[in-house]
Amino acid sequence: MNTHQIAGIGMTSQRTRDRLVQRLVEAGIRDQRVLEVMRMLPRHLFVDEALAHRAYEDTALPIGYNQTISQPYIVARMTEALLNGGEPQRVLEVGTGSGFQTAVLACLVGSVFSVERIKPLQDKARGRLRDLQLRNVHFKHADGSFGWPEKGPFDAIICAAAPEQVPPELLAQLAVGGRMLIPVGGQQEQQLRLVERISDESCQQQVLQGVRFVPLLAGAIR
Repeated sequence: MNTHQIAGIGMTSQRTRDRLVQRLVEAGIRDQRVLEVMRMLPRHLFVDEALAHRAYEDTALPIGYNQTISQPYIVARMTEALLNGGEPQRVLEVGTGSGFQTAVLACLVGSVFSVERIKPLQDKARGRLRDLQLRNVHFKHADGSFGWPEKGPFDAIICAAAPEQVPPELLAQLAVGGRMLIPVGGQQEQQLRLVERISDESCQQQVLQGVRFVPLLAGAIR
């Protein structure tokens, strides 16, 4: 874990981060590795200054371009579920967004390969992770529904936007024994699913809970 790299950054908000972590514990998050990263990461750096005072509420917040930074509980829940299968070395993230989930992953796994379709969001996220000295993240500006096939297969995949169905292109990039966390559905109803690849030919899926994510859209935007 690279939390030593980020210790001391934004410590004026440490008390509010501690309160957020307590709420995550009360909501059922148990993985101490995840809780420690959530305690150390300065989430206020991942939102616009005008919303910084709300950064440690357990809620999603707008980041522009009709996108949001995910609710801290959902970030913790997806990360915890990802780590339950072990400590993945190569993780594909679909939807960099603000970079907060990216930073959480970067503190806990070997390498993160993060794909974002909106270039200005990616540029901001890249700068934030550079400032936090998290250097194990690789960025690609592209349509995330196709993943990053030339860098696969991946030990784990985490998707921060909801397709109507699990994209076969992402399934094809999940290594045997790997896990994918992905919200699936339309705007009326979405399910957070855990997809595990059992063999080259088969996967099994489990519904974890209902969620609400922005839709996974096609095409890249500069």
